Amino acid sequence: MLQIKPMLLLAAGGSNQHGKILLTLFVMFVAAKLLAELFERLRQPAVAGEILAGVIIGPSVLNLVQPNELTNTLAEIGVILLLFLVGLETKPADIFRVGGRALLVGLLGVILPFIAGWALMKLWGRSGIEAIFVGAAMVATSVGITARVLGQMGVLNAEASRIILGAAVIDDVLGLIVLSVVSSLAGGGAVNYTEILTTTGLAIGFTVLIAVVGAKAVNKIQPQVSRLRVGQAQLVFGLSLCLGLALVASYIGVAAIIGAFMAGMAQSEAVEGTDMPPQAEAVTEFLLPFFLTNIGMQLNVQIFQSKEVVLLAIVILVVAVLTKVIGCGLGALPLGAKQALQVGVGMIPRGEVGIVIAQIGLGLAAVSNETYGVVLIMAVGTTLIAPPLLAQLFKDEPKDEHKRIYPLTPIS
Repeated sequence: MLQIKPMLLLAAGGSNQHGKILLTLFVMFVAAKLLAELFERLRQPAVAGEILAGVIIGPSVLNLVQPNELTNTLAEIGVILLLFLVGLETKPADIFRVGGRALLVGLLGVILPFIAGWALMKLWGRSGIEAIFVGAAMVATSVGITARVLGQMGVLNAEASRIILGAAVIDDVLGLIVLSVVSSLAGGGAVNYTEILTTTGLAIGFTVLIAVVGAKAVNKIQPQVSRLRVGQAQLVFGLSLCLGLALVASYIGVAAIIGAFMAGMAQSEAVEGTDMPPQAEAVTEFLLPFFLTNIGMQLNVQIFQSKEVVLLAIVILVVAVLTKVIGCGLGALPLGAKQALQVGVGMIPRGEVGIVIAQIGLGLAAVSNETYGVVLIMAVGTTLIAPPLLAQLFKDEPKDEHKRIYPLTPIS
């Protein structure tokens, strides 16, 4: 018996750890879906409910779940699959048609928020490096949030939607440059221009190569994939390409979601009319709630105890919304006021991208805890504000019922 006890204790400890993991998954998933159902019944985007679920179950309110390595990993996988799914609904030709417009939208959507964020923090009496970090966080765009809403409504083929997706890719490359410069300055060293130019070149080269060559290559390979004996061969190949290009993008320095989006776009023509997109959608439906609730869980309401921090957070949030709407909207203005507003609002969410930049600044001691909290409010706030606005702006757009991600109750 004495020899068996250690094994029993070890098994009990492992079981307890597994129980905690399962509890975390259960609470996050069920809370997200319950709030999503509630928001759908209220005729509001489900994404807002899923993010709010994270706020409720997170440290700020009920403290049932805390952000950790597990939740961050699940969130990363969830948004990777979402962008892969969006890519499956986006043909390369559609992006090329709006390439010039998307470039202008992306540029203005970086320049105006960065300058405004930096200037506002300087006027507030903060240090130069702290002001630069806030400006960098305001540059970010979390296309995953916008893609979720547009996909749910079945308007991914709208011209404004294609511009948003194209501009988001450009935003990521530009944001990479800004973050590289800011991180170098915060570290006390000189800016390594050679490294920045190399990374930028690789990022642009990777994006153009996959967009131009990817679809042709996949179209040639696809007949061979159909002959594979492994179960669900199309899905296995698609997910392998998704994870592979996400990995390559991550190594280059671009966000993994861009690689996933490119993987989906490369397969968009080859899998049209097959069962693969609905299968990928089913996998995404399970993992995406972890991404959305994880954003809400980052919010710390304790920062509201300081009136000055609350005031700064409100001002930063308003400026973050206006600079994207104005900057990106100006780039799309030749298309008309309505489409310009659609594009501007679609670029509002900062989501996990803004949070990551704030975490980097905090780790480098470049921003204070108060400023970190302000950026979190901005990131979560913009992510909650955008979906209802998008729902109203796109409600009259023609819906493609055969290409609707998450075919839930239409938002009216």
